Amino acid sequence: MGATEDTAARRVIAGQKPACIAGWGTRLALSPNLGSRLLVAAVGLPLVLGMVWLGGWWLFLLTILVGVLALHEYYAMTRPLRPIVIAGYLGLFLTLLAEEAGGLVWVGGGLFTTFALAFLLKGAANTKQSATVSVGATMLGVAWIGLGLVYLLALRDLPERGRLCAFTVLLAVWAGDTLAFFVGRLIGRNKLAPTTSPRKTWEGLVAGTAATVFVTFVALYDTRHEFLSIGQAVLLGLTIAAAAPLGDLFESLVKRDMGVKDSGHLLAGHGGILDRIDAQLFAAIAAFYVILAFDKV
Repeated sequence: MGATEDTAARRVIAGQKPACIAGWGTRLALSPNLGSRLLVAAVGLPLVLGMVWLGGWWLFLLTILVGVLALHEYYAMTRPLRPIVIAGYLGLFLTLLAEEAGGLVWVGGGLFTTFALAFLLKGAANTKQSATVSVGATMLGVAWIGLGLVYLLALRDLPERGRLCAFTVLLAVWAGDTLAFFVGRLIGRNKLAPTTSPRKTWEGLVAGTAATVFVTFVALYDTRHEFLSIGQAVLLGLTIAAAAPLGDLFESLVKRDMGVKDSGHLLAGHGGILDRIDAQLFAAIAAFYVILAFDKV
């Protein structure tokens, strides 16, 4: 028996955990605010799923609340760029209202209103920041957060299996994010984007992808003959698995560019609202267009 095996055997005989298991426990114990993360997920996920189940104006109200909080965090991060926050909040509201009341064809009107109002208010304001930067920062927030939430509403409003599609995207992203977090903490060695997001690893990405595809496959399996085939469901899962980390990395890039660690502190252990929904914003848009490509919209 080798020295390493002999040491491990003695630890087991002595009632101690093997070094690898003890190390995993230490890594999880040292994970920042792990208990708070679990508590927020346990409370928040059922609430969100309940509103998605109800759909309609109930879900619209939730997207307004989440959107305003996320946009507030974004504008706080980008304060040095002098975004026109009044134009942003009004544009977000009109963009979401346009989708809920009239459908995607009206969403462009909400975005254009943001653009026009931001320029008007910038012209009236006495600030040194350039109009291009100020209006650009305003529009980025509304387009990034607003469109992500718009497509969550659009998924829920699909005439065929809308509730199921919205549930699938939310749960698949949540499962992928959760497994990526734990696997990355336990066995993650190879950095995915060391400059943009140092804590993300390739091991976590692979685990998260597997979880996302699995949840998508299971959620849609019973509809394989009427809605999406098995192959289509797997492709949808892969698309969500690719889009969600991109959304996460995009927010990390914005935070790094603005010199902040978290978008906010509203959700203990998760940072801010934007930290929690960044992956969903990209995933909802990608999922909608994949389902559209399958002629199911």
